[in-house]
Amino acid sequence: MRDTDLFEKALGLEEPWYVGRVTFDEQARRLDVHLAFHRGGRFECPECGWGGCPAYDTSEKEWRHLNFFQHEAYLHAPLPRVECWRCGVKQVRVPWARPGSGFTLLFEAWVLALVKQMPVRSVAQLVGETDHRLWRMLDHYVSEARSKADFSEVRHVGVDETASRRGHDYVSFFVDLERSRLLFGTEGKDANVFGAFRVDLMAHGGVPERVRELCMDMSAAFQRGAGIHFPLAQLTFDRFHVVKLLNEAIEEVRRAEQLDRVELKKTRWLWLKRPENLTKAQAEKLAALLRPSETGLQTAKAYQMKLSFVEEFWGLPPALAEEYLRKWCRWARRSKLEPMKRVARTLWSHRAGLLRWYFSGISNGILEGINSLVQAAKARARGYRSTKNLLTMAYLLCGDLDLALPT
Repeated sequence: MRDTDLFEKALGLEEPWYVGRVTFDEQARRLDVHLAFHRGGRFECPECGWGGCPAYDTSEKEWRHLNFFQHEAYLHAPLPRVECWRCGVKQVRVPWARPGSGFTLLFEAWVLALVKQMPVRSVAQLVGETDHRLWRMLDHYVSEARSKADFSEVRHVGVDETASRRGHDYVSFFVDLERSRLLFGTEGKDANVFGAFRVDLMAHGGVPERVRELCMDMSAAFQRGAGIHFPLAQLTFDRFHVVKLLNEAIEEVRRAEQLDRVELKKTRWLWLKRPENLTKAQAEKLAALLRPSETGLQTAKAYQMKLSFVEEFWGLPPALAEEYLRKWCRWARRSKLEPMKRVARTLWSHRAGLLRWYFSGISNGILEGINSLVQAAKARARGYRSTKNLLTMAYLLCGDLDLALPT
């Protein structure tokens, strides 16, 4: 078998394409495969699909391909324009690359597999390309795949914000809670993000009136946006954010109390961790701090209130939930701990969304996982140049997209 025959089979070429010659430069560590088409060959029209189009003229093109062992490999071909009797003169599509790309489909598939595990900048260094070219490629595939996504069955949606970079720059993510996929991401965390999501949902065949459940935190801006753009949806306030409110209140009590009680210093995580996640030493230290007859700590009092709520509220029968919430809020208001009193006022004023959980059963646990993936990718990359890049990576990792690439 000739080397050209071998490369034809490896590349999966079909008529009228064939490998004309192969050159190898050992010093440059480069392999060049030169393709050609048989004289008189016919091509499909890229517009109407008619397969009898003759070549009108050609222009020489080059594509980066998968490495040949440790050597960079490139494909070269005279790319023809064809004359279709229906559509006129058109540029043909080649089977090994997408239109306008300087990479082959297999090279792009390889890069897409790498960037799911590595920062784009590191992948660019590994393959010997600029990260700008790789980001353009990623943006193309993500945009193309999202344009074909079907949101017509979306009914339960979770929304949460996450930091896009240090400071106060945020993006908001909307997630399909039934299919565990990222639907939409956008800059900001105000009421307008719901309007942007509504537009995107409709662009993908979704029906805003079909969204009957929304899970979110107790942000006034989120509530306002949901009321304006999804008026038929019932709101469930996310249990993870309720726990976060309680933890922030405990930390506020601890910080104030540790000024006079030195034993509270360096104990932050004892109060914030779930009891089952504590080490043996941590559990013993916490148990000692919780003895009210000996310590009388206000932080211990706040912790017991949090533990009571977290362990009991979401396990109650629906008929008993509102009464329990009423009693707990009364307990917190009488505690003389201002942070806990503030949490009680917040929970009671949002009780409808808290009690809705007993009917919807939804939470933003999926969103917490997505945020973790996105933040981990951002940390590996040491940040992204733009929010657009962050959103592109989020869609790639969590959007359940069909990228339609060879495997």
